[in-house]
Amino acid sequence: MLANIFVIFQYLLPRHWLTSLIYRIAHIRKPRVKDFLITRFVQLYDVDIEEIKLDVPQGFPTFNDFFVRELRNGARDIDDDVSAIISPADGTVSLAGTLRADSILQAKGLDYSLDDLLATDLEESASYVNGRFATIYLAPYNYHRVHAPFDGELVAARYVPGDLFSVNAATVSKVAGLFRRNERLIMHFRTAHGPAVVILVGALNVGSISTPWSGEIRPRKAGAVDVIDISGHETRVRKGDLLGWFNMGSTVIVLLPDGVCEWHENLESGETVRMGQPIGTLSVAMK
Repeated sequence: MLANIFVIFQYLLPRHWLTSLIYRIAHIRKPRVKDFLITRFVQLYDVDIEEIKLDVPQGFPTFNDFFVRELRNGARDIDDDVSAIISPADGTVSLAGTLRADSILQAKGLDYSLDDLLATDLEESASYVNGRFATIYLAPYNYHRVHAPFDGELVAARYVPGDLFSVNAATVSKVAGLFRRNERLIMHFRTAHGPAVVILVGALNVGSISTPWSGEIRPRKAGAVDVIDISGHETRVRKGDLLGWFNMGSTVIVLLPDGVCEWHENLESGETVRMGQPIGTLSVAMK
């Protein structure tokens, strides 16, 4: 009942306006305000400040800077096995498994099409028919930087404007096609095992998505898909390299072709993961 009420309430909310308001609050630079927000957040969510690179709260000019915080060196172990796929983020597994042809499972009784998720990338979508997917939810209290789950080269990045529904479990279980409806940044990679995709999905209160290639991208409800110019930054990434970061909670989706990898047996819905831990095993590199 509460989940239904929460979802209905979201339909009534001015979602983009509310997200813009949260963005402004998160960027307040007055020390009293930003320190209060940071310290209350740490207390509310029991954030481990020992793993944070800068001093809390004084090391952060705004609450947003704290939210997209860096971790100290060594705070996460990156599995260096060449066959290992690592979790790109701290979070909770929503779902992981195999696509049914071009259909991706969102929740029990709900799925959505690969073509809709990838938007203008219709030719690329054929590469992932019957492939593997993993959907990881980042709660507001999680470390919010996203890292490369494998070695590869970024060959294209596209921002797709869209809605801003929450991506928590309650909403995912109720709103059909949620991930293809929300705004998202789609990053295409070339790897030794073939193509791969990492998708950063925006959500309610996510004030922006940022990457080294795009800079900050503010939410946009509608309009043309933006092709990101990736020429101004190194496009080769190593496993564990930074790909981008969210403001507030959101979701990351990883897509791989059929026959390229197998997820670990414990990569199940509700499983907590940390960036750097192995979540799957790659097959022998393609020739």
